[in-house]
Amino acid sequence: MQPPCAHEDTGLQLQALLEGQNYGAAAGEGTRCPAVPAPRNSPAVRDCLVVAVLCFGNLINFMDWFIVPGILLDIQKYFGLSDGKTGLLQTVFTLCYMLAAPIFGYLGDRYNRKIILGAGILFWSGVTLGSSFITESYYRIFVLSRGLVGIGTASYSTIAPTIIADLFEEGKRTTVLSIFYIFIPVGRIQRRTARHRALSISGTRRGADETPGVPRTAKTTWCQDVGSLAKNCSFVWSSLGLTAMAFVTGALGMWVPLFLYRAQLVQGIVPPCLQESCNSSNSLIFGGITVGTGIVGVIAGAEAARRLRKMYKKADPLICATSMFTSSLCLYTALMLAQTSILSTFIFIAFGELFLSVNWAVVTDILLYVVTPRRQSTAIALQILLSHLLGDAGSPYLIGAISNALQARGAPSFQSSFRSIQSSFAICAFVGAFGGAFFLLTSLYIEGDRREAERP
Repeated sequence: MQPPCAHEDTGLQLQALLEGQNYGAAAGEGTRCPAVPAPRNSPAVRDCLVVAVLCFGNLINFMDWFIVPGILLDIQKYFGLSDGKTGLLQTVFTLCYMLAAPIFGYLGDRYNRKIILGAGILFWSGVTLGSSFITESYYRIFVLSRGLVGIGTASYSTIAPTIIADLFEEGKRTTVLSIFYIFIPVGRIQRRTARHRALSISGTRRGADETPGVPRTAKTTWCQDVGSLAKNCSFVWSSLGLTAMAFVTGALGMWVPLFLYRAQLVQGIVPPCLQESCNSSNSLIFGGITVGTGIVGVIAGAEAARRLRKMYKKADPLICATSMFTSSLCLYTALMLAQTSILSTFIFIAFGELFLSVNWAVVTDILLYVVTPRRQSTAIALQILLSHLLGDAGSPYLIGAISNALQARGAPSFQSSFRSIQSSFAICAFVGAFGGAFFLLTSLYIEGDRREAERP
């Protein structure tokens, strides 16, 4: 006599295999059958493929994000721009990005995330392609195109981390996030070399219906979600810390190559840029520093958090605070040494970026375990809005505007242009120190907020 399992529908077997479930459990009440092993191309392989696609998208995302700073000297000469107008390009991009983020966060909590993600990628790719054909007479259209790219980019940055959060449990989440965020510095190095190219929720497991592209239905209104997040002290203070990080990162990415070029002019290392294409090696060197320190920093931060949080529950915000204080000190030292030693400046910039990179995966992980699952996309969107509104939306323009104001005080010279941007850049070191203080405040509330988020 054949066992009951032999007469079951083949479609049921296939469904059980695809869902990675024990087929015997689905066979019917009172019937136990041998477990059917999941095929190699089932959940684990699929999850890895999804992460690989998301990482590649993150690479392209940040290549588009940082393409302008990578060819900043050429853009200034092509359009005939001052420091202030040059900084406006990145500011417009970031403003549009941060204003669009809450909209995509709201949609991501309620509708098909796969469709939102795909539409955003197609939109920003098309606009980026079109902007490469803009001539020097249409600077305003170029500014508009940067804003439209920011809108498309917001869809990706808001939705992608939530898909990762659904795929992995807490033990693997930080590692996967670190891999995902490694592609931020890799994207920055790619845009520098292309000179002519103008998270499982804390302690929970994914259910059968929580697959990429399937919305996690929110049972509250957007205003209720925002009100609840405003009362979450860990979320608020860590978001302010991330804002300080964004301020410093935005200013560094926009102005460091030009700052180094002006320092070299003062020292007589390079001649003035009088030709049509200003081919400076600073962008490439700084890009190499960024990708190297970014990879090492993200991995080191994730590993330090994974090890230390086993011994101390407040480890994550304290790691972030320590790295921010150290980064600020290194960046300030680099600024002071720029007029006398370019090599020392590169070394201290490298250390400054290294300690900044330590925080990327850790800050995201903090959000994922202090915010309940149903508010995750909204929380990420609000964090994007806050960090860019007060961070890198204004820092490139602010640095450029202050530099212009300082230059206007005296006669034009290589020395005055260097001193002006050096003085305006010093703001970043102090903002970074404030970021460290915000993460210290996060450590005071993180244990209570985490317990609150883990409640059913």
